[in-house]
Amino acid sequence: MSRPGREPGGPSADSPVFVISVAAELAGLHAQTLRSYDRLGLVSPGRSAGGGRRYSARDIALLREVQRLSQVEGVNLAGIKRIIELEQLVDDLRTRIDEMAQELLAARAAAEQAAASVHASYRRDLVPVDRRQALVVWRPKPRE
Repeated sequence: MSRPGREPGGPSADSPVFVISVAAELAGLHAQTLRSYDRLGLVSPGRSAGGGRRYSARDIALLREVQRLSQVEGVNLAGIKRIIELEQLVDDLRTRIDEMAQELLAARAAAEQAAASVHASYRRDLVPVDRRQALVVWRPKPRE
């Protein structure tokens, strides 16, 4: 089963494959707008060996979202940049929560295993006593 955004044997959604002219056409923007967004830090495309911008499918989706926020929602570019930063922070925090949940599960499993090991090491002649009942200790009379 392939991951979302990835064709079998094809590039991932994060692979920088589109030159600026193709990215601009796919996003419905002018190439100069993409350059401006790059300078403002709204979208950070990869770079080719020669320094040319290379956009990924994820970059194209982000460009479309920037355009939607700007044109439909009326958010200015500074606001859009803040929204993008906050969304990235949320994604990072979700990833960290998932990591910590896995660590917690592993720690619980280790604690259960350690407790089971301790319980297995108990002497078999020890018996738990219900303290609500009277306990009588038998002692033989000393021999005279």
